[in-house]
Amino acid sequence: MLPPRIYVDESHLGRHVTGLERITLELFSAEALAPLPVVPVRSSGGTAGMIATQTLRLPLLLARDRQAIALCPGFPPSIPMTLFGRRVIPYIHDSFLLTRPQDLNWRARRYMAPAFAFALKRLPFLLVNSQTTRADIARFARNDAEIALYRPRIRDVFGIADLARDRRTPHPSETLRLVAIGTVEPRKDLRAAAAIVAALRAAGRPAQLDVIGRFGWGEETEALKKAPGVTLHGYLEPDAARAQIAATHALISTSKDEGLGLTLLEAQHGGLDVIATDMPVYREVLGASGLLVDSAEPAAAAAAIIARLAAPDALERAAGHALANLKRWNEAAEADHAALIARLAARIGLPDPVARR
Repeated sequence: MLPPRIYVDESHLGRHVTGLERITLELFSAEALAPLPVVPVRSSGGTAGMIATQTLRLPLLLARDRQAIALCPGFPPSIPMTLFGRRVIPYIHDSFLLTRPQDLNWRARRYMAPAFAFALKRLPFLLVNSQTTRADIARFARNDAEIALYRPRIRDVFGIADLARDRRTPHPSETLRLVAIGTVEPRKDLRAAAAIVAALRAAGRPAQLDVIGRFGWGEETEALKKAPGVTLHGYLEPDAARAQIAATHALISTSKDEGLGLTLLEAQHGGLDVIATDMPVYREVLGASGLLVDSAEPAAAAAAIIARLAAPDALERAAGHALANLKRWNEAAEADHAALIARLAARIGLPDPVARR
């Protein structure tokens, strides 16, 4: 008989490391789940290889190893995977495959969305990244499903912790530099951020927006190229991203919807103030920190930003709130991690490694 194993679907790795990939590496790697017996399963051959791994190789591994379970932290489990029921545990980042079909590319519509819906109707145990996602997913999951929190611990991925000590509020005549981080695609609604920059300029406040993130689908990229005061940098490696963040006064996120908002928390390592769409998940993530605005009202958002920066020490105080919020979040994430380790150990018949320490 094979020893108990936990297979982790890493078939989506191998691209640029953005939010989805980072979550897999930092929450579901052998190091993150130690001392549990984790076996990563990767693929080769691009999209075709990934689909083959998810639909054939992983189901075969579960069929041969009847004690094993599988974690799916990236894409939804394939339909053949879901047929293994309680032995398959997905990590759900958001509900957009079901709730925002207009924002999906063709691969997501044809492959991922049907698999996601199938899994939610059948799997009894789901992991989610936030309380907001848990409430949202409950609408689609089976009635008796257990939906457990596994919030990510936020690491200083950009190496910006030293910047938190020197957050200076710019003079009203100085250009206010905002940064947005994430894939340029319709749901991120970066055109709303560009409109806020235009409103700031119209109100007499010099401003510019730097966008860091790969160019995705839709018409967003071309529209942003034409927007005044907006610079598209594309995907940047961490060192280059750090240089941009170091020259920035605040991070802005005008997403229409999110399951978490990882970059908001990552930016807070550097004491960066955050300006974000006023929606439930951002309220959960930011707590008492940051500035929430109606991103559909650029003039009102611009006025709120100008008012926030009126105090000479505004960004110094914002840095303190950012670091306090990051501490709050990471303490909750540590508790989630300990609970999951115990739960997975019990699932494969091992004693609780946390209790034995």
